[in-house]
Amino acid sequence: MRFMQELTRNAVEALRVAFGVAGYTVDGVAGRLGERANGALARNETAAAVRRTASGDALDTMIRLFLLQRPVEETLVNKAFPGVDLVALGIVGRSGGEVKALLDIRPFADEEREWWVVADLTPGLDGRREVMRSDYVLGIAPASLSLVQLTVPVKVDRALDVGTGCGVQSLHLAGRVGRVTATDVNPRALQLARATAALNHVDLDLRDGSLYEPVRGERFDLIVSNPPYVISPPGGDLTYRETGFTGDAVVEQLVKQAPEHLTDGGWCQLLANWTCVRGEHWQDRLAAWTTDRAAWAVQREQLDTTEYVELWLRDAGLHGTPQYTTRYDEWMRYLDQQDVEAIGMGWITLHNVAGSLDAEAWPYEIERPIGPHVLSRFERREGLPKDLTALHLRVADDVIQETTGRPGADDPATIVLRRQRGMRRAEQVDTIMAGFVGACDGDLSAGQILAALADLTDRPVVDVLSDYLPQVRNLVVEGFLDY
Repeated sequence: MRFMQELTRNAVEALRVAFGVAGYTVDGVAGRLGERANGALARNETAAAVRRTASGDALDTMIRLFLLQRPVEETLVNKAFPGVDLVALGIVGRSGGEVKALLDIRPFADEEREWWVVADLTPGLDGRREVMRSDYVLGIAPASLSLVQLTVPVKVDRALDVGTGCGVQSLHLAGRVGRVTATDVNPRALQLARATAALNHVDLDLRDGSLYEPVRGERFDLIVSNPPYVISPPGGDLTYRETGFTGDAVVEQLVKQAPEHLTDGGWCQLLANWTCVRGEHWQDRLAAWTTDRAAWAVQREQLDTTEYVELWLRDAGLHGTPQYTTRYDEWMRYLDQQDVEAIGMGWITLHNVAGSLDAEAWPYEIERPIGPHVLSRFERREGLPKDLTALHLRVADDVIQETTGRPGADDPATIVLRRQRGMRRAEQVDTIMAGFVGACDGDLSAGQILAALADLTDRPVVDVLSDYLPQVRNLVVEGFLDY
């Protein structure tokens, strides 16, 4: 790729200066486009944004060139990027007196830092049907942002980004990791990730290869991956989402082999799709992957096979094309042969300590970033003593109680405890458990409170402890109660 061959240090600095002077940042673009045009662009509609970027200044030029993929007068581009030959760099192509972007360069940011990400152009703007090249490199997408939000906020010495693509995860890690290693099987992805790193003054150790092959014998404190997890039949040629692995084997291997490449107490986090096979619980399938390690799998969505196939054929730009029906039939036959009745979509976090898997379906709204809550949940689950009776518990600040029942009734029909943070869980409890939680102000121990409730309800203490301590443990693990 000519872009990588020509991107010298001087070119990098000239691009950075041009972007900075123009205000080509997340906030700068949002401010220029406004809420409505930004919303339309999120739906891949550019017309509203075109109306907002007609001034001809540098920021409008960059927005039209990269984000809207519109032809721009060459004189405006030269003015926006003084001293930078974008054509020679392979960033744009020239036709007559206009230029069009060949690559997508767009701003990206978290709470503390700002970057620019280099990737292939976003397909499907304004309803255009475009079949993607096999080595297509996806840019900033909802999935990659989900993994950013999921990553536990730990400062570590070494991190590994498996299947780095354009390098989004590595950018996010670079500020709090001593050394980041990033791998990919797609040479074009490695080239664009190298460009992304250079443009942001980030030092990446980039390696070519599949899964853990490029890091054989090495260990990391944190492994993250947004892998090519799409479960598809042979013949799929989009490297960023499909592999030659059968079914969900690519995710299985990433999870199973993770402990071999993690330091003691290290973390592996990945987005995943998994098959829901007839006669098998999906939780049992994932438990076989995590074996004796502490892990948490969350299924955010489950699609039947027809929904799944339609989703990914649309994503590939095949909807409405002559290949659609043929490819649809191939995909359905492939899943039927494996007795797949649905596909789960979610995330898996593995902590390299002794433990077991928690696996649950949770399609509801969650707080973002969720990473701090993920870390806290593991700490609670792994740190709780077997005997909870000596703990002095307090109700978490974000917990509210909701009651429902008929007017005038002595007791509510239902009592629900609801968290406003993290997974935003709701737990239905009875009056004894509600009374227990209400008494958790740090003064009395859990054992003392339950003993008092046993006395009030005229029940043997041993029965109350047996019935309610497991519920207490769950409320602590899920963050309703602090200790």
